[in-house]
Amino acid sequence: MSAAILTPDQQEFQEYARRWLAENAPPTPSERLPITPLEVMTVGQRDYLQGWQRKCYDAGLVGADYPVEYGGRGHEGFQRIANMEMSRANVPFLINVVGLNMAAPTILVHGTDAQKRKFIPGCLSGEDIWCQGFSEPGAGSDMANQQTRAVRDGDDWIVNGHKVWTSLGHFAKWMILITRTSKGHKYDGLTYFLAPIEGHEGVTVRPLVKITGESGFNEVFFEDARVPDAYRLDEVGKGWAVAMTTLTYERGAAESAGGGGGERVHPTQRLIDLARDTWRDGERASDDPVTRDAIVQRAIVAEGLKQNGRRARVEALCDHPMRLPLQQKLTSSEFVQHNTRLGVEIAGARSTLYKLDERAPEEGYWPLAYMNSYGHTIAAGTSEIQRNILGERVLGMPKSK
Repeated sequence: MSAAILTPDQQEFQEYARRWLAENAPPTPSERLPITPLEVMTVGQRDYLQGWQRKCYDAGLVGADYPVEYGGRGHEGFQRIANMEMSRANVPFLINVVGLNMAAPTILVHGTDAQKRKFIPGCLSGEDIWCQGFSEPGAGSDMANQQTRAVRDGDDWIVNGHKVWTSLGHFAKWMILITRTSKGHKYDGLTYFLAPIEGHEGVTVRPLVKITGESGFNEVFFEDARVPDAYRLDEVGKGWAVAMTTLTYERGAAESAGGGGGERVHPTQRLIDLARDTWRDGERASDDPVTRDAIVQRAIVAEGLKQNGRRARVEALCDHPMRLPLQQKLTSSEFVQHNTRLGVEIAGARSTLYKLDERAPEEGYWPLAYMNSYGHTIAAGTSEIQRNILGERVLGMPKSK
């Protein structure tokens, strides 16, 4: 974001955020952090990242644009600046990714005043970690095929069902939950809840170990679990519409409550460093013209993504409100996969060395990142689903059969 397009207040905030991040960078954690929040496994990782989010929140870098009465700072256009400065500073990511990017903005749109006051402040500070209860064994790409049921019982709802791929479920206090509350049309019979998870009777969380050996994923079982009607978000039967709001934020089509951090090295530079450190037949991989060309191709895509992000913030350049955000989600997730695959190819036989091998390049980053990259092309709608949405809703093409 160029300083030329910032208001005086925004420019002052940018300078403050940059200065604060330089002065308050957290110490090196005592244990290795995962690549993204979705792979946080241990209590030590959680505590370190939760403490960092709280510190950023207290400094006004999280929830900057949210109303003061709901725990925010009441500004306009400050959150994007904070996110960019956190990314620029290469500080750790914020752990409460579901709370910040999905729960808080959805509650702000659909919640009652009491719900906003109760739930949003904990999302922003990181005190209350959230998870997402959308996917089921039979409801992944076909999200409307929900089989988890909620039956009204006085002031409560009795919930029974099975959710899967529940990132951060093992640390979550709350879940954004879609349930089926009627047997009518599958899109009209859904209701959305803010469901208590941690220590709640009738709720069981079990880890799912991925090919990487990490267990940030979970499955969650509801067995006659009670959820108060006061925790229902919007009207009964309006769950599909509320879920679409959540997915709009999850796919990046609207501003979230906080972000930034993550990768400490630009992805192209990381590939260049790897190529310079990799030897083949007495020559560096960086001297191979084929490898150099492959890295340049990745650099071109990276620059395109950067410029598309800038373009998406200029309303006059957006011919369709969903095109650029959906295109960006599709392209960026596949960019991660292609980048990490190239890294594995450059490392060659050394890419078989994993996290505990001291000889592994970058402590085993490349095979870990490559295996994790498949989650990017599945989460928030598979690449196939994204292409269908772009074709049908943006380009106006007929539905495929």
